[in-house]
Amino acid sequence: MLWALLGLGAGFTAIPLFTESDYLLNLGVQLFLAVALAQSWNVLGGFTGQITLGHAAFFGLGALVTRTLWGNGVGILLAIIPGILVCIAFSLLIGGLAFRLRGDYFAIGTLALAEMLRIIVGNLLPGISTIPSTALTNYALLPRYYLGLALAALVVGVAAALARSRIGLGMQAIREDEAAAAASGVGVLGHKLLALVISTGLAGFAGGVFAYYHASYYPQYPFSPLWSFEAILMSFIGGVGTVHGPVLGALFYTILKEYLAVRLVEIHLLIFGTLFILIVLLLPGGLVEVWTRFRRLVHRGS
Repeated sequence: MLWALLGLGAGFTAIPLFTESDYLLNLGVQLFLAVALAQSWNVLGGFTGQITLGHAAFFGLGALVTRTLWGNGVGILLAIIPGILVCIAFSLLIGGLAFRLRGDYFAIGTLALAEMLRIIVGNLLPGISTIPSTALTNYALLPRYYLGLALAALVVGVAAALARSRIGLGMQAIREDEAAAAASGVGVLGHKLLALVISTGLAGFAGGVFAYYHASYYPQYPFSPLWSFEAILMSFIGGVGTVHGPVLGALFYTILKEYLAVRLVEIHLLIFGTLFILIVLLLPGGLVEVWTRFRRLVHRGS
């Protein structure tokens, strides 16, 4: 699977060398954002078992800070860093309180937080955010494509390193049985906070790339709960709690969404909602579980 991911990354790197299609480059940026968003959610929701519905809060904060700084003349790479730091600081501010909640209460609490930020930003910044005319004149997809690819590679790399580390194993122990993990010497609150910091920092990075990619949008749009639900859906489609699952889920979701949104504009969200229910009920391991079952069948047949 590692070689498959490396081959996939090399293929995406080479695509602009063989085509200048704006459609493919746009689709690539959307795919990279989807991978980053799903994988960043997976660190907290998949590895640590803390199901959050408020991931959009940090995606939106990253976008807001980056857009504000970049629009005022700060270089995009320098503008993204404060966006990440603001997300991390905000996560630490609310993390201790949020983790006092358990299960459904934690999920609902994080959703309420994201909705509060969306409403506040919508009221304070009701107009459309548009990049300066000079930046709009020189707008090019290629740097945004490669920045998105770098984002996706970084997020997957962080998740892969975390999954096999001692800290990552501690997070997974909390996911399986929090009381048993604490009894075994795992610092539960510390591991949860670290997972939250990593998850929200990566989400803020994705939000910064989103702000750089879009020429105009309403500032409250990145705070929409749609971003949280899409991250959850992609993680579960691919295989929640795994490294390669969110990547597979993002590929599947982005391509199918592009296909359905054109041909079935009115019902494509209903299709994805039904698909999510079926996967949770019948294939909780997602596409990773399908692949595992297929390999077992091939091994038995041989």
